Amino acid sequence: MIHAARIVLALVLFVFGLNGMLHFLPVPPPPAPAEAFRQALVDSGYMLPLWKGVEFLGAALLLADVWVPFALVILTPVLVNIFLFHLFLAPAGLGLAVTMLVLTAFLAWRRRTAFAGLFT
Repeated sequence: MIHAARIVLALVLFVFGLNGMLHFLPVPPPPAPAEAFRQALVDSGYMLPLWKGVEFLGAALLLADVWVPFALVILTPVLVNIFLFHLFLAPAGLGLAVTMLVLTAFLAWRRRTAFAGLFT
């Protein structure tokens, strides 16, 4: 179960992270507030590439089953942002965002000993 959760999460993040850089999948137009937020990230010149780069790197680490706790640490802020983006700006993707957060929480729980030092 843990391997399936890791691979599913990694594949979703890998595809969407790569698509954010290469634009090979069509993306339906988001609602106006969501598009304004996305455009602000693009206009910053660094935020969207940083976000998609972290998404891609974290997914690659999960796929390779290397440094999984580190991958979860760098992916969590990205996934919380994705969840909040869909919760407040583009509800159509909320189901997938919740699924990714649940998979992340499950993986973190299964590797909780790696995070023990953060909570002492």
